[in-house]
Amino acid sequence: MSDRLPPGAVIGILGGGQLGRMLSVAASRLGFRCHVYEPGANPPAGHVAERVTTAGYDDAAALTAFAESVDVITYEFENIPTAALDLLEKVRPIRPGREALRVSQDRLVEKDFLRGLGLTTAPYADVPDRASLDAALAGIGTPAILKTRRFGYDGKGQARIDGPEAAGAALKDMAGAPAILEGFVDFSFEVSVIAARGLTGEVACFDPGENRHEGGILRTTRVPAPLRAGMQADAVLLAGRILNALDYVGVMGVELFVTPGGLVVNEIAPRVHNSGHWTQMGCAIDQFEQHVRAVAGWPLGDGRRHVDVEMENLIGADMDRVPEIAREGGASLHLYGKAEAKPGRKMGHVNRLRPPEA
Repeated sequence: MSDRLPPGAVIGILGGGQLGRMLSVAASRLGFRCHVYEPGANPPAGHVAERVTTAGYDDAAALTAFAESVDVITYEFENIPTAALDLLEKVRPIRPGREALRVSQDRLVEKDFLRGLGLTTAPYADVPDRASLDAALAGIGTPAILKTRRFGYDGKGQARIDGPEAAGAALKDMAGAPAILEGFVDFSFEVSVIAARGLTGEVACFDPGENRHEGGILRTTRVPAPLRAGMQADAVLLAGRILNALDYVGVMGVELFVTPGGLVVNEIAPRVHNSGHWTQMGCAIDQFEQHVRAVAGWPLGDGRRHVDVEMENLIGADMDRVPEIAREGGASLHLYGKAEAKPGRKMGHVNRLRPPEA
């Protein structure tokens, strides 16, 4: 099998959420077909994919049949059980590779990996029990955040500790899961770099975007970010170092805190990323097509930004604003086809042209 997939080849996507949906749309523009594997019924990606398998990640027969039906496997989220990956990898290549998943699935492993590259992270400590939490608080200080090492996202699996007296309640919130304590970083703002690496090792990065959160969930990403030129170059080079160290293939989101002392790595996400949705309006080749190109063995596309953009997530009751947004000039609406709007659920996003700032 050639490393470069021809149009008509089938890309397998693990996960049927909105990221899988937008990957499938991008793949179809290049003539690829998509087969989505998702345990839940009627997933958003299933509305636009050629085929959907509805089965659990513990269903060996379904996993094998899925793998045999596709030419390459990628994923829209990182918390895929190791046993499922073991089975799939025996049949078809998984891109990005297993090392990226191993590192990103555990916050402690991720922090150790980043520090091993000589990159700066928040101060952190492993917290397997109450004694280690007390020791970590003594060393790192407060305020701090206790997080589950695995499976946390959008502010879930986290507890803020403002003083030692809050340690017991925070540890109880972890419900027995392995945890990590992270110290606060005094930062001006957060940016993310959406970076891609191809099969032949070429790296291409989109411009860093400035992220703003509400309630632990990304609300907006704006480009260009207010970074001086030297720090923008540092952000892109830093992302490239991470991709090369992992021998990565595909798109990755790298979140960074901007501090007076330089850039601090918050976390990495080995997949297309919410903060990269602005590329759908801002670039000739968006993050989703870039990922498809990489995992299919195609050359990476031109990700240069040609306009200023603000991406806004539409969360829960924001769906009530859709008719109003649809009338806006300079706004591009993307809805995910989810059946029910719930608080905290990402239902879509809108990309808006931004007038250049004086």
